[in-house]
Amino acid sequence: MITHTVTFRLAHDRGSAAERDFLDTARHELSAIDGVRDFTINDQVGAKSDLTLQFSMAFADQTAYDAYNAHPAHVAFVRERWVPEVVEFQEFDYVRHEG
Repeated sequence: MITHTVTFRLAHDRGSAAERDFLDTARHELSAIDGVRDFTINDQVGAKSDLTLQFSMAFADQTAYDAYNAHPAHVAFVRERWVPEVVEFQEFDYVRHEG
């Protein structure tokens, strides 16, 4: 299982209609891609980072994750929404530590 997370800050004001539209579009388009499990949007509540939002999702394996990254809906979302609207981000991918 791979947990994919991306923590980010939008160019839009917090709570704005533009922010809601971005998040609603992400939820609708990205969670519908085959292989995506447990898609969530999280709000940052700590004061130690100015990255205010996070997407988190899981994939059964590397093949499912690779298919997501190459999927036309993901590619279009990144090109049409992510690149012009995200100011800063950090991406992390995890597998469970066995030990």
